[in-house]
Amino acid sequence: MFAATAWWALAARLSLRFLERGTSVAALCPIGHPLRHVPGIDRIYTYRALGSLRSLESALELEAPDLVVPCDDRVVWQLHELHSRRPRWRPLVEASLGDPRSYPIVRSRERLLALAAELGIDVPETAPVRSEEALGAWLDREGPRAVLKIDGTWAGEGVRIVDSREAARRSFQDLSRPSGLSTALKRTIVNRDTLALWAWRNAGPPAVTVQRFVTGHPANAMLACFQGRLLGAVCVEVLSSEGPTGAAVVIRLLDSPRMRTAAERLVERLGLTGFCGLDFVIDDATFVPYLIEMNPRCTQLGHLSLPGQGDLAGLLLAQLPGGAAGAPPAPIAADTIALFPQYLAAGAAGAPRPGLHHDVPQAYPELVAELSKPTWPERRWIARCYHFFRSQRRVPTMDFRVAGAGPEEYPRR
Repeated sequence: MFAATAWWALAARLSLRFLERGTSVAALCPIGHPLRHVPGIDRIYTYRALGSLRSLESALELEAPDLVVPCDDRVVWQLHELHSRRPRWRPLVEASLGDPRSYPIVRSRERLLALAAELGIDVPETAPVRSEEALGAWLDREGPRAVLKIDGTWAGEGVRIVDSREAARRSFQDLSRPSGLSTALKRTIVNRDTLALWAWRNAGPPAVTVQRFVTGHPANAMLACFQGRLLGAVCVEVLSSEGPTGAAVVIRLLDSPRMRTAAERLVERLGLTGFCGLDFVIDDATFVPYLIEMNPRCTQLGHLSLPGQGDLAGLLLAQLPGGAAGAPPAPIAADTIALFPQYLAAGAAGAPRPGLHHDVPQAYPELVAELSKPTWPERRWIARCYHFFRSQRRVPTMDFRVAGAGPEEYPRR
């Protein structure tokens, strides 16, 4: 069963791969979600803003799935809560996410990176900051350019890149300020954020970390894993993205032994099952990929089929009862990929360029049409009225200057 509340295309794209492999798929999502436009999903349950945790538990009761695939971070947090509060769901949550001893670690950027450093993985200097004085002392040691982050955020939200003490101070004040009820209500009503009220009720004190800024370009890896064993990985470098910290728009496949080693060590130590993503920054001078955070759920790379590996969906399904029955999809031929619908939203669409794989699911025209539009909440009258008075922030596409091929251990595909 796929469970999603964020209005991302990745849930629809990955669920298609499960269906193409002959797997029975159900979904839990809000009204208007892209999952509702995927042909072949057996049953769709509604994630409701009032009583969202009960929505999840009710869907699990009715569906009795073998596996839950969370498609955004807060669904993972709700599964953690069910594991803690409802013993009957512990076997399913552990079968879907892995060892419960890892749950507190994957929720904390500080603890995750501390573990990574312990495992010999390259990470930038990172520390928790609980006061402006502690932040100032860290900047005195490490320099004024830094990245401030807050736990419980995703997709580049809650991240501030600063280059002065004053900017760092303002960002710390902003990030350490608890989000109020009015913000949760706005997100619920205007953005149709199903979990905004639940997140507000369950929010603890903001946990802010500061991290050394690495001069380089972003890279990502999505992993499929089973009981602490890495089944496969899709590693890419980001050529353009939605702003400096947002979703990738154009990516290029990589063979990176360091990224794969980092994945293997973390998956084994944490005992992970299912999908997760790792975010890196590749140093432009040394070509070293520095791990900066983990996404404890599927990312937008899970449906890509690579030569010699296939797709991550098939690798995970092969470990489950019944396995992956359908034939694997044909591998993509190009190593540079324009992700859909981000590439369209960035205004870069047009005739396919030689050597660029346009990642459009042409066999599913209804889904393509839906993903080509603004998200369902953005099309509703209440959001249009809200943004008539308060302009919606537009994030420009950012292109990264990617250095040459690098050392032999770091080739492109």
